[in-house]
Amino acid sequence: MTDQTFVAAALGLLEGLTEFIPVSSTGHLLLVGHFLGFQSAGNTFEVVIQLGAVLALVVLYFARLWTVFSTAHRDPAARRFVIAVLVAFLPAAFAGLLLHDIIKTVLFESPMLIAVMLILGGVVLLFVDRMAIPVQVEEAAEMPLRKALGIGLFQCLALVPGVSRSGSTIVGALVLGVSKRGAAEFSFFLSMPTMGAAVAYDLCKNRDVLDFSALSEIAVGFGVAFFTALLVVRWVLGYVSRQGYALFGWWRIIVGGISAVALLAGF
Repeated sequence: MTDQTFVAAALGLLEGLTEFIPVSSTGHLLLVGHFLGFQSAGNTFEVVIQLGAVLALVVLYFARLWTVFSTAHRDPAARRFVIAVLVAFLPAAFAGLLLHDIIKTVLFESPMLIAVMLILGGVVLLFVDRMAIPVQVEEAAEMPLRKALGIGLFQCLALVPGVSRSGSTIVGALVLGVSKRGAAEFSFFLSMPTMGAAVAYDLCKNRDVLDFSALSEIAVGFGVAFFTALLVVRWVLGYVSRQGYALFGWWRIIVGGISAVALLAGF
C-alpha cells in the first residue's frame, strides 16, 4: 500500500466514523488533512468520500425510505414525515447557497477556528445532554413541522466548520424536546438531502478545478467510508438511547484541545 493510499484509507475511515455522530466529520478531515499536508484540488477527495457515507445511510434505511415515499400519497403520517424533513432541510440549503464562497474560502482555511468550534461544541453537547428537558417527541417519524423547522435553523450553525451538522441538529432536537434516539434518527434522515445537495453543489461549483487523477485513492476512501458508516449507524442509535451524548462531547473537547495546542506550537 502506497503512502497516498494509506492516507486515503485513513481519511475514509475517519469520514465513516464521524459523519453521523456529533463530532464534525468535516472538522476532523480538515484538521487531519492540515497536519498531514494532504489537500486535493477543489477538495475533490473530501467531497466524494462523503458520498460513501451517504450511500451507507441510504442502504441501511432503504426499506423504510421505500415505504415512506411509496405510501406518502395516501398515508398522512408518511406525507407529514417527508414534509418535516424537507422543512428542516430548507434553512441550511438557502444559507449554504448564500454563504458558500465565504465558507469555503475563509472558514475552511482556518484550522484554529475548527479546533475552537470543536471545543465549544463539546461543552454545549455536554450541557444539553445533562439537561432534564421533558420529552415531547419520541420517534423521528412523529416530528411536528414547527420542531422540524427549529431543527433546520439549528442545522445552519453547521455551516461553520467544526460545529458539526449532526451535532447542531441533535442539540436542536434535544432542546426542542425530542428523545435522544429520535434526535439521532431524525438527524440521519435530514443528512440525506442535506449532504446530497451539498456534495452535488460542491462538485458543480468546483467542476473546473476538480481533480480525478487519483481515482484509486478516491475509490479507497469512498469504500472505507461506506463500510465504516454502515457499522457506525447501526451502533449509534442503540448507544445514545442507553448512554446519551457525553462521550461525543468529551471527544470533541479532547480533539479540539490537542489540535489547538499543536497549532499554537506551529504544527
